[in-house]
Amino acid sequence: MGKTNSAGFLHLVGKFPKLSEAKLKEGVFVGPQIRQASRDPDFEKTLSKLEMSTWNSFKWVCENFLGNKKSSNYREGVETLLNAYEKMGCRMSLKTPLLTLSP
Repeated sequence: MGKTNSAGFLHLVGKFPKLSEAKLKEGVFVGPQIRQASRDPDFEKTLSKLEMSTWNSFKWVCENFLGNKKSSNYREGVETLLNAYEKMGCRMSLKTPLLTLSP
Protein backbone atom coordinates (compact mmCIF):
# COMPACT_ATOMS: atom_id res chain seq x y z
CA MET A 1 0.00 0.00 0.00
CA GLY A 2 2.42 2.62 -1.10
CA LYS A 3 5.12 2.62 1.57
CA THR A 4 6.89 -0.59 2.44
CA ASN A 5 7.64 0.64 5.95
CA SER A 6 4.04 1.48 6.91
CA ALA A 7 2.42 -0.40 9.78
CA GLY A 8 -0.20 -1.85 7.43
CA PHE A 9 2.40 -3.18 5.00
CA LEU A 10 4.50 -4.62 7.81
CA HIS A 11 1.38 -6.34 9.18
CA LEU A 12 0.86 -8.02 5.80
CA VAL A 13 4.52 -9.07 5.66
CA GLY A 14 4.08 -10.80 9.02
CA LYS A 15 0.78 -12.34 7.96
CA PHE A 16 2.19 -13.84 4.75
CA PRO A 17 5.74 -14.97 5.60
CA LYS A 18 5.94 -17.33 2.61
CA LEU A 19 5.68 -14.57 0.00
CA SER A 20 8.92 -13.93 -1.83
CA GLU A 21 10.90 -10.81 -1.05
CA ALA A 22 10.36 -9.59 -4.63
CA LYS A 23 6.56 -9.89 -4.34
CA LEU A 24 6.60 -8.16 -0.98
CA LYS A 25 8.79 -5.34 -2.29
CA GLU A 26 6.42 -4.76 -5.20
CA GLY A 27 3.32 -5.22 -3.06
CA VAL A 28 2.05 -8.14 -5.11
CA PHE A 29 -0.79 -9.88 -3.31
CA VAL A 30 -3.26 -12.25 -5.00
CA GLY A 31 -6.85 -13.24 -4.34
CA PRO A 32 -6.33 -15.53 -1.33
CA GLN A 33 -4.12 -12.97 0.44
CA ILE A 34 -6.52 -10.13 -0.38
CA ARG A 35 -9.47 -12.13 1.00
CA GLN A 36 -7.52 -12.91 4.19
CA ALA A 37 -6.54 -9.26 4.63
CA SER A 38 -10.13 -8.11 4.10
CA ARG A 39 -11.31 -10.41 6.91
CA ASP A 40 -8.52 -9.35 9.29
CA PRO A 41 -9.70 -6.61 11.69
CA ASP A 42 -6.15 -6.21 13.00
CA PHE A 43 -4.95 -5.20 9.52
CA GLU A 44 -7.38 -2.30 9.32
CA LYS A 45 -6.31 -1.10 12.77
CA THR A 46 -2.76 -0.61 11.43
CA LEU A 47 -3.81 1.67 8.58
CA SER A 48 -3.55 5.44 8.54
CA LYS A 49 -6.63 7.46 7.57
CA LEU A 50 -5.41 7.79 3.98
CA GLU A 51 -4.51 4.09 3.76
CA MET A 52 -7.91 3.12 5.20
CA SER A 53 -9.69 5.25 2.64
CA THR A 54 -7.68 3.62 -0.14
CA TRP A 55 -8.26 0.13 1.28
CA ASN A 56 -12.03 0.77 1.42
CA SER A 57 -11.97 1.93 -2.21
CA PHE A 58 -10.02 -1.17 -3.20
CA LYS A 59 -12.48 -3.47 -1.39
CA TRP A 60 -15.41 -1.68 -3.05
CA VAL A 61 -13.90 -2.26 -6.49
CA CYS A 62 -13.26 -5.93 -5.67
CA GLU A 63 -16.87 -6.39 -4.57
CA ASN A 64 -18.60 -4.22 -7.19
CA PHE A 65 -16.47 -4.35 -10.31
CA LEU A 66 -14.32 -7.46 -10.44
CA GLY A 67 -15.97 -10.79 -11.03
CA ASN A 68 -19.37 -11.49 -12.50
CA LYS A 69 -21.35 -8.53 -11.23
CA LYS A 70 -20.74 -4.90 -12.00
CA SER A 71 -22.35 -2.13 -10.05
CA SER A 72 -24.10 0.51 -12.14
CA ASN A 73 -21.68 3.12 -10.74
CA TYR A 74 -18.51 1.06 -11.17
CA ARG A 75 -16.83 3.82 -13.18
CA GLU A 76 -16.99 6.18 -10.20
CA GLY A 77 -15.71 3.45 -7.91
CA VAL A 78 -12.70 2.70 -10.12
CA GLU A 79 -12.00 6.40 -10.50
CA THR A 80 -12.16 6.85 -6.71
CA LEU A 81 -9.67 4.01 -6.29
CA LEU A 82 -7.28 5.49 -8.85
CA ASN A 83 -7.46 8.89 -7.13
CA ALA A 84 -6.81 7.26 -3.75
CA TYR A 85 -3.76 5.44 -5.13
CA GLU A 86 -2.48 8.69 -6.59
CA LYS A 87 -2.86 10.47 -3.22
CA MET A 88 -0.76 7.72 -1.64
CA GLY A 89 1.94 8.19 -4.25
CA CYS A 90 1.37 4.82 -5.91
CA ARG A 91 2.28 4.53 -9.53
CA MET A 92 0.19 2.20 -11.61
CA SER A 93 -0.84 1.73 -15.17
CA LEU A 94 -4.45 1.10 -16.03
CA LYS A 95 -5.51 0.99 -19.62
CA THR A 96 -8.31 3.41 -20.51
CA PRO A 97 -10.48 0.73 -22.21
CA LEU A 98 -11.07 -0.79 -18.78
CA LEU A 99 -12.98 2.34 -17.79
CA THR A 100 -15.05 2.35 -20.98
CA LEU A 101 -16.49 -1.14 -20.56
CA SER A 102 -20.26 -1.21 -20.50
CA PRO A 103 -22.04 -2.97 -17.60
